[in-house]
Amino acid sequence: MTTLSSPNGRSTGLARQFALALALASGTALLAVPGFTDAAHAQQAKKAEKKKEAPKSAYSKEFVASYKPLDDALKAPDANFDGLKPQMLAMIPLAVSPDEKQALGGMIFNAAILGKDLPMQLQGVEMMLASDNIQPAEQGRFNLVAFQIASNLNQHQKARTYLQRAIDLNYTSTNVSMADLQMNMAETYFSEDRHTEGLAYLSSAIAQRKEQALPVDERWYKRGVAIAYTNEVVPQVYDFVSDWVGDYPTAENWRDGVNLTRNLNDFDPQVLLDLLRLGRKVGTLTEKNDYIYYIEAADPRRLPLEVKELIDSAYSSGIIPKGSDTFVDEQYRIATGRIAADRADLPALERDAGAASAQMRTVLAAGDAFLNYGENAKAVRFYEKSLTFPGVDRNLALTRLGIAQIAMGDAAAASQNLAKVEGVRIPVARLWGSYAAQLMKGSDTPDNVSTEASVATESPVTGG
Repeated sequence: MTTLSSPNGRSTGLARQFALALALASGTALLAVPGFTDAAHAQQAKKAEKKKEAPKSAYSKEFVASYKPLDDALKAPDANFDGLKPQMLAMIPLAVSPDEKQALGGMIFNAAILGKDLPMQLQGVEMMLASDNIQPAEQGRFNLVAFQIASNLNQHQKARTYLQRAIDLNYTSTNVSMADLQMNMAETYFSEDRHTEGLAYLSSAIAQRKEQALPVDERWYKRGVAIAYTNEVVPQVYDFVSDWVGDYPTAENWRDGVNLTRNLNDFDPQVLLDLLRLGRKVGTLTEKNDYIYYIEAADPRRLPLEVKELIDSAYSSGIIPKGSDTFVDEQYRIATGRIAADRADLPALERDAGAASAQMRTVLAAGDAFLNYGENAKAVRFYEKSLTFPGVDRNLALTRLGIAQIAMGDAAAASQNLAKVEGVRIPVARLWGSYAAQLMKGSDTPDNVSTEASVATESPVTGG
């Protein structure tokens, strides 16, 4: 099994903290909020005069008497926040009306910004929100500010409450998108090491955007992959990987997807073989050991043409120079020497496997043999027949049926069969399914990812 420090082989790769810079980061700007002013009194008096009534102030006399001198003191050039803080807190019982709560909340919040007092900032913005006096157009912004402060205080449950309100209010701005808010919601769970819940939220957000025909930021996939991979959250990691390479099928992403799947599993040789087949198609085989694992899993006695073509590619690429490794050279000799006799046996194998009395092992062997020689229609026929036998390894048969169907150009049928795979082969089948979906899109493949029905003239599985 390969050992990579991260999906792309770099210790700081996809596992690097996902950071979103929101425009309203707490501690950087005052909130412009209506507070107690003489103009407010004048407006109330003017309305009362028109109605021939006694003026009705939005502020009590006790509130005004405490607020005005405190407001003046806070505006002074030499204002001492720590010294004035007890007076502000002492005013809280006096704030009864919505206007009073909003005015005092604004004073507390803005003063706490200057005093760099996060708990008091949160107290101030919560008081303003509780006043029910914030204009509808501003409520989303105020809830977002409350979310940010609560997050900075590691009060994540409270932060989620305020962030959800901002989301429900469809709050966005020039620098803050709905996608930013949703990603930050997932991050609140990750901050508490509640990885499964955070991944579930992120997965739901991705599904929602797809339902709305909206693009999904690649960073969402990378963050989901990094969290799930680092913390070995399975099977969710495979969902993120397959969707990631499906939407962003670059050669680098495919390499990461295949490699992390290898890292997270100790596959038996037959499962590893089918993963490495995909790896060859998408350019994952870049190290000598990749080829060694593939040769061992394929076995030149069973799949001579596939092994020969695999080693040919290792020789031609220079990854394993010819004559540099006695094991590889010996496997190449065995494979090359068996091809002619193996081909000569194919008609008899086809006859035996096609007989009504054929045994399951013979039928599966025929599927593997014809897949090895690129006779894909025959491989499909025998894999399908093998599925009619009780006790067959359905997941192996379905995986290779899908591989053969991809090789013969029927990606749609392959996708359906690969989706039926269960058990330890799920991650391998999901990746092959993403590859099939990519082929159905037609033009979304990276330059070094093969979109041909078969990799070589004779074999669909030499590296694919």
